[in-house]
Amino acid sequence: MNANQIYETSQMLASENLDIRTITMGISLLDCIDSDSDRSCQRIYDKITTKARDLVKVGQQIEAEYGIKIANKRVTVTPISLIAAASHDHNYVKYAQALDRAAKTLGIDFIGGFSALVQKGYQEGDRVLIDSIPEALAETDYVCSSVNVGSSKSGINMDAVAQLGQVVVDGAQRDVMTNAKLVVFCNAVQDNPFMAGGFHGVSEPDTVINAGVSGPGVVKAALEKVKGQPMDVVAETIKKTAFKVTRMGQLVGSIAADRLHVPFGIVDLSLAPTATPGDSVAEVLEEIGVGRVGGHGTTAALAMLNDAVKKGGIMACSHVGGLSGAFIPVSEDAGMIKAVETGTLNIAKLEAMTAVCSVGLDMIAIPGDTPATTISAMIADEAAIGMINNKTTAVRVIPVPGKQVGDTVEFGGLLGHAPIMAVNPAPADRLIHRGGLIPAPIHSFKN
Repeated sequence: MNANQIYETSQMLASENLDIRTITMGISLLDCIDSDSDRSCQRIYDKITTKARDLVKVGQQIEAEYGIKIANKRVTVTPISLIAAASHDHNYVKYAQALDRAAKTLGIDFIGGFSALVQKGYQEGDRVLIDSIPEALAETDYVCSSVNVGSSKSGINMDAVAQLGQVVVDGAQRDVMTNAKLVVFCNAVQDNPFMAGGFHGVSEPDTVINAGVSGPGVVKAALEKVKGQPMDVVAETIKKTAFKVTRMGQLVGSIAADRLHVPFGIVDLSLAPTATPGDSVAEVLEEIGVGRVGGHGTTAALAMLNDAVKKGGIMACSHVGGLSGAFIPVSEDAGMIKAVETGTLNIAKLEAMTAVCSVGLDMIAIPGDTPATTISAMIADEAAIGMINNKTTAVRVIPVPGKQVGDTVEFGGLLGHAPIMAVNPAPADRLIHRGGLIPAPIHSFKN
């Protein structure tokens, strides 16, 4: 690197909120399957604490040596529904507790994989796991859960969609933070290093290191230098910035994998905001020219941003994966919060935005009395967008008991705070109670 590049990178780290959002070790638990659940849980704990014992230490060493902040050290595991099914237990909370104990022993930030893949139907372990989610997440501190209910190849499992609406309501009644650790996907990816939706896919290596990079502040600072320029100049600026950020992610991920003696997987280049001023995807969109996020033009600006980020990342690293795009969580983004509070952003507009961005309806606080069937319908809508557009979509909504539109809920830390958003009051009961499977779209038939 020449002197200008070194100075530019140091500026990104020092004043533009650039960080390595996570180094995440994926660990396969397929060799921990046992019909005795106690024995299986002990194997799970032993394998995780052995394979990832140096994860935090290596992350701290890289931070000290290179001056690059690594915000989170995380672990993902094989979906627990596949591991626990051999036990014939009627509740999988003990598996979540084993994961939580391992996370605490390691000193990591989160562990993901209390998950099930039910896009085309259930096996018995899937039903048990989904039923266990509210208790499992309420009884643990670091465990994250996800369920994949649809895909472009198989359609949408509406029985699972209906079940998960009730799971969200049950979780909210236990602890408002429970649903901050649950994501419902369509087209979930197997190498996602971000939480709460991360899990270690069955086609992944036994262990692997994936890195997640984030830099909304860096992109905004770059765009401030091209004010008034045409959109193709804006896109090119975003591409070049994403290239630099991805290079850093590849460097850190490769070093971490080498020191931990595991394969390097992918870099997930996602513009993941925080509540910190200057670290907002909404502010990037407004720098592009949107008057306030949620106003007309927002979806176009977001589509261009997401595409340019992916193009820049692909140029920088041949192993870009995960979700890689722009996240639009409400509570975690100061600009999104402001847009909701000023009335320019609502759930209907957020849903439109999810058709062109990285994930979906994310970290949205809704009234505590929202019916389970309405939440299921929100999940179904997002899954349909993902299924038809052959992209990943997700829902992470948080009913807050006792709160109504106009109130605010404080989550704390990276999760920030959120205004309670209005939900369409039209009933969805008849739709959700039908159950069954929404067939895959015609364009899925490509074999």
